[in-house]
Amino acid sequence: MLKVNVYNQAGEKVSDLDLNPKIFGLEKIDANLVHAAVRTQRNNIRGPWAHTKMMGEVSGSGKKPWKQKGTGRARVGSIRSPLWRGGGITFGPRKNRDWSLKLNQKVLHKALFTILSDKLNDKKLIIVDQINEAAKTKELANRLRDLANKAGLGKKYILIIPTHNKNLEKAARNLENVKVLSAKQLNVLDLLRYDVIILKEALPVIEQTYGIL
Repeated sequence: MLKVNVYNQAGEKVSDLDLNPKIFGLEKIDANLVHAAVRTQRNNIRGPWAHTKMMGEVSGSGKKPWKQKGTGRARVGSIRSPLWRGGGITFGPRKNRDWSLKLNQKVLHKALFTILSDKLNDKKLIIVDQINEAAKTKELANRLRDLANKAGLGKKYILIIPTHNKNLEKAARNLENVKVLSAKQLNVLDLLRYDVIILKEALPVIEQTYGIL
């Protein structure tokens, strides 16, 4: 087991804790695995940004502009041709394009564990015994900032809690450098972007949610 310090919300060490090595103690950091998980998540939240009309969708007469032969001009079947100004677009972006990708659940979980293990090795992950649930935005910001400074974290951190907590989520809503997630919402993008603060009570939820127990 991995032994780590447990801090209170003042940044003081209060106890030691053994972490599950299957989650926080992976020896191999597989960058390709994490890249696949990041690509999948980014593609799955990607939406259409443009939509072009094909020849059958643009406005214009369906009548042949001039007869096929005898005029000396190139043959044309419709003014909606992609060759004409105002005509349809060939192979343009379409709003019905599906960007989503699929990733095996076990692979995704291993990518999450890889990031958590790497964060722990780099001292960018700490365990906290509790956080005041009734804290207002300014109070929460100050407490997390002091905690992060004493623990050696950066300026952006994610707080992982056992379950949804409206008070904490509301208090952190307007903080650009803080994000609150429940243990069942772990994702690779947020774990990569932020240093990690995990409530002690969230650890068994993580183990149960991601198939360790």
